Amino acid sequence: MAGLLAVIFLAVLIGILAIGTALDSRSSRARTIRERLKAVDSAQQRNPSPEMAILRDELLSGIPVLNRVLGRWSRSSRLQLLLEQADLKLRAGKFILMCACAAGASAFFMLALTRNLLFAVLGLVLGACLPVWVVFLLRKRRFRKFEMVFPQAIELLVRSARAGHPFTSSLEMIATEMSEPIAGEFRRVYEEQKFGLPIRDALLNLAVRVPIIDVKFFITSVMLQRETGGNLAEILDKLAYVIRERFRLLRQVRVYTAQGRLTMMILMSLPPGLVLLWCVINPVFIKPLLTDPMGHFLIGAGLTLQFIGFLFIRKIIEIKV
Repeated sequence: MAGLLAVIFLAVLIGILAIGTALDSRSSRARTIRERLKAVDSAQQRNPSPEMAILRDELLSGIPVLNRVLGRWSRSSRLQLLLEQADLKLRAGKFILMCACAAGASAFFMLALTRNLLFAVLGLVLGACLPVWVVFLLRKRRFRKFEMVFPQAIELLVRSARAGHPFTSSLEMIATEMSEPIAGEFRRVYEEQKFGLPIRDALLNLAVRVPIIDVKFFITSVMLQRETGGNLAEILDKLAYVIRERFRLLRQVRVYTAQGRLTMMILMSLPPGLVLLWCVINPVFIKPLLTDPMGHFLIGAGLTLQFIGFLFIRKIIEIKV
């Protein structure tokens, strides 16, 4: 009973925080509109402060208390970088509240389904990890798309260099003619160096935002050429050829490991699929697994073994190229 009250209290608290966040963001938008209208009316007396603009952009949450807490957390900047790499227009504070809401909802659902505090804690952990997993999945897909288009961007740089264009103009050409996400990243590099940042620092910022080995090779080649000289077009042409050959080898590896990946998907989906099937066909037969303490122990042991098997199979089929 105490566990049920604790979970209900947690769910109510998370709901209050979510409602408070929504109301705060709505009032913040209204306050922003009033301030902008006031600034338009007093345009002659206005004295824009670049420091205030920088601080506004670095806010991690629209809630002042949460923003101060995240400001003291050393990993908050890493979390914000992950959201940017996944191309999500979210602040770290709002994402943490989303994780908290998902965790509370999952814990409440598991407690209502099994009437077991242990499963409620398991649901709490899984609900909190689900948004993080989605962010990493979107980040991986975006990087994969970046890698596929990156050789074309290098070839565009090669053609531009052979035509006599400067390197910065070539960056602008990629930003205007290529597709996302590569156009947005190179547009940011071009704008950073345009507003006074050294090209070396702008390229290093690109390596931080897109931590891909091909991007590091590209940045190293460009910086070495700018420091020691040489034919940039020839260097980048060979780099594009190496990247394309690596992709060709990677596709061959994926073909060779297709059976292992299919085996992993079948083994991972078979136990939960059978449980759901029995819940539909014969709920009385599967009920002891969800209500009896021994059934709870077997479920925990099965999930643990499933996770260990997933790690082993993934280690076998994951070949780095």
